[in-house]
Amino acid sequence: MLAAIIGGTGQMGRFFAGVFRAAGWDVIVSGTKTPLTGRDIATKADLVMVSVPIRATVGVIQEVAPLLSEEQVFCDLTSLKVEPVRAMLASRAQVIGLHPMFGPGAVSLRGQTIVATPARCEPETLDTLLSVFRDQGAAITLSTPESHDRMMAVIQGLTHFGTLAKAEAIRRTGADVGETLAFTSPVYRIEMGFVGRLLAQDAGLYGDILQMNPAVPEVLGEFEAAVRTLREIVESGDDERFRAFFAANAGHYASYLQAATEETDDLINHVVNR
Repeated sequence: MLAAIIGGTGQMGRFFAGVFRAAGWDVIVSGTKTPLTGRDIATKADLVMVSVPIRATVGVIQEVAPLLSEEQVFCDLTSLKVEPVRAMLASRAQVIGLHPMFGPGAVSLRGQTIVATPARCEPETLDTLLSVFRDQGAAITLSTPESHDRMMAVIQGLTHFGTLAKAEAIRRTGADVGETLAFTSPVYRIEMGFVGRLLAQDAGLYGDILQMNPAVPEVLGEFEAAVRTLREIVESGDDERFRAFFAANAGHYASYLQAATEETDDLINHVVNR
């Protein structure tokens, strides 16, 4: 089996090239500085994978889609799925959208999650591809492109927005980050670690995740309303309203509370004892 990875010289492309090679596949790649282009490699492979920045994905897909045949598999690694999958469906190939829920710094697929949005493919084709990932320890979540993007508005959009808003709020207070760490609790250090981790990465990636998913604005509207409500309760000094607010959310998260406590206890102990 031969996999062609368009964008295979980038970090995530290199990661998945290693995944396919570990599964016994041959791999060819194209990148901005390779002699072979995406069009060159697209016609040669059993599987064609697009691994380029979000804003470039649909354009790259549209460029190679007319070249593919019914025998080939077309997939992408983008954080959004509706538009890339729609673009891939314009080809004659079998289409499976993929979204790895981790960054290229991962050591392996073990314990990682990949969301798959099969749009047009034979069951055996889907099983063959997903087995490459499962056999190396990945968990697979099946979804539709539409459900995926709505879920990503919460999992990625809300999370990254909240982290950036926290970073901006701390900056606006004038608090020195290093000085705050001298007063830190383990939980605060973990929270600040997520802020620092995000800000150490590429702004373009997070901008695309927040700005190009049409489901994000609605979620951010709910976040804004939640902040406004909680601020009103805090400033009112009304203990009963705060308890009611807290209880409503504890009830919504009830099935997750024990696992959350156990998982974060492990994380806190790791931070304290390292």
